[in-house]
Amino acid sequence: MDSWETAARTRETTVEQDPQTPDTKATSGASGHETSGHGASGHGYSGRKDEHLKRLRRVEGQIRGLQRMVSEDEYCIDILTQVSAATKALQSFALSLLEEHLGHCVANAVEKGGPEADEKVKEASQAIARLVRS
Repeated sequence: MDSWETAARTRETTVEQDPQTPDTKATSGASGHETSGHGASGHGYSGRKDEHLKRLRRVEGQIRGLQRMVSEDEYCIDILTQVSAATKALQSFALSLLEEHLGHCVANAVEKGGPEADEKVKEASQAIARLVRS
């Protein structure tokens, strides 16, 4: 096991055991929407939550690796190559999450109709615009 995997596994254990970490199932997300309002099915990503967490831990390991590379005065181009890899990994995660949001949260709201549907479509459009700009 390399140092990136060790760091990711150490962080994984810390995150899972940290009593200060809020329970996201009953709190509001960054958008201010109540996260408990999705019923028993949860969010669109709920079925793949473990897979998503694994991907994010891998990205976290990449970032820790970048910190190590800078600390050890690695060659600039090597660091930039790793920055590119971490960026692509985050973009891939974001697209996966967006696809699940559209297929679950937005689709359910559109099926119900009304102002919530319009709000979900607008919210998704804004999220896509932010991803395209980044």
